[in-house]
Amino acid sequence: MKQKKKLKVGVLVSGRGSNLQAIIDAIERGEVPAEISVVVSNVPGALALDRAAKHNIRSIVVDSKAFENKDEYEAQIIKAMEDTGADLVCLAGYMRILSPEFIERFKGRIMNIHPALLPAFPGLHVQKKALEYGVKYSGATVHFVDEGTDTGPVILQAVVPVLDDDTEESLSARILEQEHKIYPQAIKLFAEGKLKLEGRRIKVGKD
Repeated sequence: MKQKKKLKVGVLVSGRGSNLQAIIDAIERGEVPAEISVVVSNVPGALALDRAAKHNIRSIVVDSKAFENKDEYEAQIIKAMEDTGADLVCLAGYMRILSPEFIERFKGRIMNIHPALLPAFPGLHVQKKALEYGVKYSGATVHFVDEGTDTGPVILQAVVPVLDDDTEESLSARILEQEHKIYPQAIKLFAEGKLKLEGRRIKVGKD
């Protein structure tokens, strides 16, 4: 039987890279049939770059402040992804909005992790919004990226109860634990060819 080509993943980061670490660990444990081909940070000195270095993963800094416009900046990221053969682009704490042109270039091949149960509470400061609204459950969502803000088709979700004494920090910490579980799971499903898009719904099927 012909062996399947291992999925190559390019990861975009801006900060500490805890979800990047979760993906790295899952790959190294043999749970996800993939390899990280490149880590690209828009922030020089981001902790995520140190994580990549510790695992001998190629990393590149593309400082968004060093370019005159977004087109030139994203062109460098696209080059990094294509030069390293990335089949899937994963956003892991990447704090910039992708242009429609970038999304079209990798259509159906960009994932993001969001610390809420989408479509509730898109955007930033989501735990603060959840607590202020008084919801009883929050959680995390892995979704494909489209042109909207956290509006792409949902791949996986994890539910986290909101406790009466929760703060933004405590709720964020418990949600982050679930993020670290479901992001690698979503990449695994993609690698195995098991994600089938029907309208807005994603069904998990056989490869």
